[in-house]
Amino acid sequence: MERLPLKPASALLLAALLLASAAADAPSVPAGSDSPKKCVLSGLWVNELGSRMVISPPDGAGAFSGSYLTAVTASNEAIVQSPLHGAQHHPDQRAQPTFAFTVRWKFTTSTTAFVGQCFLDEAGEETLETLWLLRKEVPTRGEDWQSTLVGKNVFTRIK
Repeated sequence: MERLPLKPASALLLAALLLASAAADAPSVPAGSDSPKKCVLSGLWVNELGSRMVISPPDGAGAFSGSYLTAVTASNEAIVQSPLHGAQHHPDQRAQPTFAFTVRWKFTTSTTAFVGQCFLDEAGEETLETLWLLRKEVPTRGEDWQSTLVGKNVFTRIK
């Protein structure tokens, strides 16, 4: 099967549409109600590849920060922990909030943008379903077609 290039603007639009669709299905939690347990984004997380991240509690506006230690790379450089910064719909307003964050890799010239949603299943287990766009630096505009990678990761809480 031929691989078709995905323009960065098209990939961002696709990610935004998918996030908006997921957010529309998220249950709203009225303030002061006897609501079920909420999915909390802050804490320690690991994905299916072994990458780990730490997310701080959000501030009043939903902004958060943290760090990301990837388990995989196409770079020849040694992997080091990298900062992440993002925002979420505050859990006081949503039981399963949507979020977005970026990671500026310290060991390479790439940057990754993640979008996702925090889910809580019937057993009380939390997962983060994410889509990501990784933009790698290319030497010329003519090579822009190969500069953006798209993927998906599922994170589970480290207890």
